Amino acid sequence: MGFFDKLFKRNKQQEEQKEALNEGLQKTKENFFTKISKAIAGKSTVDEEVLDTLEEALITADVGLDTTVQIINRIEERVARDKYLNTSELNRILQEEIAEMLTDAPGNEFETFDIPADKKPYVILVVGVNGVGKTTTIGKLAHNFKKNGKSVLLGAADTFRAAAVDQLTIWSERVDVPIVKKEMGSDPSSVAYDTVASGIARNSDVIIIDTAGRLHNKLHLMDELNKIKRVIAKKIPDAPHEVLLVLDGSTGQNALEQAKQFTQATDVSSLAITKLDGTAKGGVVLAVANQFRIPVKYIGVGERMEDLQIFNKYEFVDSLFSLEDK
Repeated sequence: MGFFDKLFKRNKQQEEQKEALNEGLQKTKENFFTKISKAIAGKSTVDEEVLDTLEEALITADVGLDTTVQIINRIEERVARDKYLNTSELNRILQEEIAEMLTDAPGNEFETFDIPADKKPYVILVVGVNGVGKTTTIGKLAHNFKKNGKSVLLGAADTFRAAAVDQLTIWSERVDVPIVKKEMGSDPSSVAYDTVASGIARNSDVIIIDTAGRLHNKLHLMDELNKIKRVIAKKIPDAPHEVLLVLDGSTGQNALEQAKQFTQATDVSSLAITKLDGTAKGGVVLAVANQFRIPVKYIGVGERMEDLQIFNKYEFVDSLFSLEDK
């Protein structure tokens, strides 16, 4: 049983989601704890060698150098304060310290696929490079919002790739939600404007707009996204209400670089980290959340619609650092 299990009284659906999270993070956990278990074998206290191996394990899991240093410093402070720290306590302390670190990142309080009561339609602008699972994430978001009783409208503003519009259209049909689209090469901001106008006319609860996934010219990307935001604001002055950056967790440090580029190009307000089920680099969630101080709102831990989960820092840490499977 994990250290944070006592915090939760899960219903059947939540238990299923926790099981999927456990399975999705299995590769990262196995990689991490193989190193840790070797480090503490035969030792009774947390010494310099244990800390060095812990540092290596965190970096290998793509927690990132800056975040790793912070974690190691926290552990060293605990060792200095408590004087004697048993290696059997290391797992519990890791969970405590990392959860506290994630708690410091503002906005990690999302619990359901819902929207603020005073924001209708709630407009989400989705950004991210091609191949990170952006379109799939939009489709899964639409499904989960709809499942939660919300009416959803999609906007295909990635007009420079015919495949992007086609893929989003397939998802709209699969999830059974309407979509606004135009021919390839159309002005993305025009699509965004028409989507918002249509969403207002339809009385939609949620509008999700896909945007181009290109980073070859950051200035061009910035101009394009700013134009999209300006035309949306003509219809709804405080929209978009959320700019969601989608990152591929399996790319590790490359995801950090993408986060850096996009946060410089636009005002990213939340993150979705995908493909965590196929990688041993799940620690990148900690790196991104800590380094950019932007809340991780969703994580992808599998192929099913339900495998796009709302990020819960305690559940995540419990799954990532628990030595035992549930």
